[in-house]
Amino acid sequence: MSEYTDESSILHRDLAFPYRLFRPADASGECLFLLHGSGVDETTLVPLARQIAPKATLVAARGGIAQEDGFRWFERITPTSFEQRSIRTETAAFATFVAELAKRHGLDLARVTFLGYSNGGNLVSSLMLLHPGLVERAALLRPMPVLDEVPATDLTGTSALIIAGAADLTYAPFAPELVTLLSRHGAEVDARIVPSGHEFGDLDAAIVRQWLGGKTIAVSPAS
Repeated sequence: MSEYTDESSILHRDLAFPYRLFRPADASGECLFLLHGSGVDETTLVPLARQIAPKATLVAARGGIAQEDGFRWFERITPTSFEQRSIRTETAAFATFVAELAKRHGLDLARVTFLGYSNGGNLVSSLMLLHPGLVERAALLRPMPVLDEVPATDLTGTSALIIAGAADLTYAPFAPELVTLLSRHGAEVDARIVPSGHEFGDLDAAIVRQWLGGKTIAVSPAS
């Protein structure tokens, strides 16, 4: 198990979004940006990320919108409809945050994978479509498309992994639409379905880990 620097216990507030930086003593040079789901905070994806890439530097960011006892990334109207101005404002702010954080901490964005879960995954897909060139690799767990209007973005050279849950009755039906959307804009998309609900688990970690390593495992492709 990799040991992390003391910096991992610090909640940094020097940029637009609060974040924690986990940098292993034996860091490999790869980096994961972690974007949590609704109603929680930046720490929730850290155990999953450590399963995926034990030697990666982790940037665990906190969404800027308060929800219940936690946070989210942009305002919602219903569980499956979202405030469009909020999406664009928060996505633009996060794009600036990523560039500034990478410069401040010496991170190579070419070696960054964005790992987003639920609302965090929706922020990542919006980042890809509204600010092309910033995201080269994205692993999206239980996402759905959220933009009512999408610009003519060229995502050639961008890779995305989308993992839906077979028993996720609210969000899984929207996953094929997101796969089609990103593919139509030029992204290389690997779509998977796991036998779970909206929650994530060990199988998600295994799929993401092997996807990053250029391998595949036997789970159902999305239809």
